[in-house]
Amino acid sequence: MTGLEFIKFKQQNWASRKGFKLVGGTIPDRGEKNYLPNLTDNLFEQLSKESLDCYNSGDGNETKNSKTRLAKMKALHSSSAIVVNLFQYWQKKDAYPIVYACKLCAKHPSGVSLMIENIGSKHPKIFSSARNVSATKIKFEQKFEISNDKSIFPYSPNIDVVIDGLHPLTYAIESKYTEPYSSRKHKGIGQKYIDNASFWNGLSNLYELAKEICPDNNKFHYLDAAQLIKHILGLKKNHNKNDFRLLYLWYDVIGQDGAEHRKEIEQFAEIVKKDNIKFSHITYQEVIMKLTQEFYVGNEDYCNYLTDRYL
Repeated sequence: MTGLEFIKFKQQNWASRKGFKLVGGTIPDRGEKNYLPNLTDNLFEQLSKESLDCYNSGDGNETKNSKTRLAKMKALHSSSAIVVNLFQYWQKKDAYPIVYACKLCAKHPSGVSLMIENIGSKHPKIFSSARNVSATKIKFEQKFEISNDKSIFPYSPNIDVVIDGLHPLTYAIESKYTEPYSSRKHKGIGQKYIDNASFWNGLSNLYELAKEICPDNNKFHYLDAAQLIKHILGLKKNHNKNDFRLLYLWYDVIGQDGAEHRKEIEQFAEIVKKDNIKFSHITYQEVIMKLTQEFYVGNEDYCNYLTDRYL
């Protein structure tokens, strides 16, 4: 069983337990029956106005049907649906639990959250963070432009989740669900990025990797390294290197696909670490288990939904 088959089977099984009728993604009801007719059935809770505005301003048809296709978020295997199901719940709450579950901060025995300065180092710097619920913002599909020259760089890559206000750091989260396990080959990075020397100031190791996957990516089969590089360039342009952290949040699968994907992630992490980029990675399964183990009380319906559907 491939990774893609594993995820689709698991989600179809979940839908069957819930009694949902599945339809094809091509209108009217053609193709693989892996979609739900109603978007709300695919979500733990209805999209908030902030979330809906974020997705409607994005580049994809995530929440709206086109003339020929159902909205992408209606797919059981939708990457945006799993993102919303995990993160939107915390938009109006103290976001500390989800940030902690993603291993972006440590937990002091007294209950005070400690923000990690250097994940992966033997002696990470940590410091106390006062939590301000109203100041914390969780947004989806945020853009960070790489260049002011719109004639050459007309589009800015979308980052799946951005968390601001919990700490001086901006947390940018790139989520992957089925994408690494599809048969579609990941694109390389364009020559126009390589030619702009200003992009790579302080990123000599990442620059060497970018040249290696330009114009075609023959190095990584599961990891979309070009996309991650673009995210780093966009974040770097809009922040000091010490002011953001990029998290790669991915869904693990059984067998070779999962093992090979993990190897590629770790290989990428070693490269960006040499350029002092704050980058980490974690699986959805790890995050959901941590939430359920440590924050179940008061969040029972949310934790039960995530566990039943994604574990």
